[in-house]
Amino acid sequence: MASKGRQFKELMNAPEILIQPGIYDGYTARLVEASGFKAGSISGAGVSESRMGWPDRGIMTFDENLANARRLADCTDKILLRADADTGYGNAMTVHFVVRAFEKAGMAALMFEDQVWPKRCGHMAGKSCIPAEEMVQKVKAAVDARRDNDFCIVSRTDAAGPHGVDEAIRRLNMYAEAGADVLYADALLSKEDIAKVAKNVPKKLIVNMGLGMRSRKTTPLMSPKELQDLGVGGVSYPRLLSTAALKGMMNALAVFKEEVVTHNRVVDRPDLLASFDELNDLMGMKQLDELEKKFVGG
Repeated sequence: MASKGRQFKELMNAPEILIQPGIYDGYTARLVEASGFKAGSISGAGVSESRMGWPDRGIMTFDENLANARRLADCTDKILLRADADTGYGNAMTVHFVVRAFEKAGMAALMFEDQVWPKRCGHMAGKSCIPAEEMVQKVKAAVDARRDNDFCIVSRTDAAGPHGVDEAIRRLNMYAEAGADVLYADALLSKEDIAKVAKNVPKKLIVNMGLGMRSRKTTPLMSPKELQDLGVGGVSYPRLLSTAALKGMMNALAVFKEEVVTHNRVVDRPDLLASFDELNDLMGMKQLDELEKKFVGG
């Protein structure tokens, strides 16, 4: 069987766009896998917010990010994971070790970006970028560090916001020349910009769709087929599941507070809560039962 990196590259270069829901924990990883998707993008924002309790502003460390990625790889075996290594946690030298660590952790692809550290979520104001030449050295270090030549290096630019779409294109071409396998342009603000970038870069392009970001001026929402027709190779939905989960918890807690705490009424709301059986089925209880029966008896 082809390596995970090779599989990811083949899917990115296939005629059909590769849809990558954002995941960040065991629930989301297993749900995306059970829903039949071929790949998932580990959302750095989702990990920082759910595990650290802080926005995507560089609070999460390399070790915390890596440990979470390893756990996600351990509980899934049918989806290909693309990890988010932020800026590579330093310079080109540190990128070498970051790439080796995430590859060893079971990732198919690794993305890092050209922001100044501490980075910000791509749709936050106040972003700034390192010189393109510095990012080129990081890309070269990443390519050199991987043990499997098919481990996919995804190079992201955040330059469209602070410097304009033409600078984003210039940078992506430099990163492709340095050896990046896949390119990622964040926070493009129009359909025309997406089409322009996809047309003017030599490698397959990933963009993200900001479902759950209605209050922000961000990338226009488009269907996967519309993006595919523009030449985009992959689309990520980094906040789909995290914002859905948060909204679900907000709704459930509001009902609990109103009915149980305030009015002393015990209610069970199956419309708000997954059942015990649904939860156990999703989390692999059947597999544990089979292992127990095989090795422990019963």
